[in-house]
Amino acid sequence: MKFKILLLLIFTINQAFAQKKEFRDTKVDTLTFLNNRKLLNSLNTNQFQKKIFAENDITIPYRFLMPKNNLINQKYPLVITLHNSTRIGNDNENQLEPFAKIWLRDEIYTKFQCYVVAPQFNKRSTNYEINGEGIQVSKPSNEVVTLLRLIKDLEKGYPNIDTNRIYLIGYSMGGSTAQNLMNLQPKLFAATVSVAAVPDFSNLDKIKEKNIWLIHGEKDIENPYIGSVELYNKLSSNKNLIFTTFTNLHHNNIVIQFLVTDEIPKWLFGKRR
Repeated sequence: MKFKILLLLIFTINQAFAQKKEFRDTKVDTLTFLNNRKLLNSLNTNQFQKKIFAENDITIPYRFLMPKNNLINQKYPLVITLHNSTRIGNDNENQLEPFAKIWLRDEIYTKFQCYVVAPQFNKRSTNYEINGEGIQVSKPSNEVVTLLRLIKDLEKGYPNIDTNRIYLIGYSMGGSTAQNLMNLQPKLFAATVSVAAVPDFSNLDKIKEKNIWLIHGEKDIENPYIGSVELYNKLSSNKNLIFTTFTNLHHNNIVIQFLVTDEIPKWLFGKRR
């Protein structure tokens, strides 16, 4: 009897204080890849307004999506979607990659109403280097610091933004940039989803209780999987951290299974600062 009570106590403690680590054996075939991409590409992105934020010598084009209803007396989350390195430019178009477009899907646009900001960087938003432990890490550019001021500017211009629910989501370079932003100003953000990213270890003590969802393919050799493993290990006390490993996926097919579900919006909307 005492042994059973001890086991139950250990289980309870682990559930209360341990991170969540999961492995998924999802596979993505060519047809699924093409169909999901086709669905996203068919969405009308004209609902994203074209805007520009300029400060000193830095200019950030961005697209801005309003909530479907946008009621004056209601608060809405703000979602910042961050693009990968193939979307670098200044056309204010190409940054609308899948994680920006999912918010246009009818069921998402209706059920998970929010403001969405999709900035575009004209050079790398984050740069990579090898640290003293031999792990590739990410360092933010000056444009990322300017993006923080854009967010503050939007808070002033749209007072029904819920400042307790500002979310980050990004893939590859964008996932690294999401981590950079969380490390630069952890008190600003309620949660981040970082997919196939190079980690940022610069402010671990300040993000040790933040809502973080790391997603990585075990077969990723472009942004090595080991980086997310190391970040997970360094945040061992963070009970709000989830680390999802896709054992069969690599860098270029990791986002596909999230494009036609509400898994990411649902997780984000459950988090508050």
